[in-house]
Amino acid sequence: MTTHEWGGMRGFLAAVAVMAMAAGCGGQDRAGSAPPAAGAPASDLTPFQLEHGIGPLTEVLTLGPLDQGLADSGQKVFGAKCTACHKMAEKYVGPALGEVLVRRSPTFTMNMILNPNEMVERHPVAKEMLAEAMTMMANQGLTTGDARAVVEYLRTQATGTVKTQ
Repeated sequence: MTTHEWGGMRGFLAAVAVMAMAAGCGGQDRAGSAPPAAGAPASDLTPFQLEHGIGPLTEVLTLGPLDQGLADSGQKVFGAKCTACHKMAEKYVGPALGEVLVRRSPTFTMNMILNPNEMVERHPVAKEMLAEAMTMMANQGLTTGDARAVVEYLRTQATGTVKTQ
């Protein structure tokens, strides 16, 4: 192998290593970014998917009164699965999540938690989040119930008006 070929191979291997580290660490649930701009490129996604994400939730989740027991359960799940990458008031590895439900629907947030890989592959907002964070959110294998509990906990962290749909 020539010196020129080896230099190109080193660059390729470095890029692969960076991508592997980014995929393994996780942390990009920036479920709080703005919706796609008007005039954004056409998508194969439905209007529902553009607003509420791609994943197991295919109907709008409507939040009722705060369920403190569910929020307490969600705090435990968040502590075990999310705090390595997320803080409430500041960007860490992933975005700050304290106000995520002020910016994003509960349905979008749950779909991002439950289906981060497809969201990053297909959803324009999730693609933007990956480009900004340069770290892909790891799929933590949460159940729908766990994700719902995390959403309830996130409601308790918001200081702004939480979206209930």
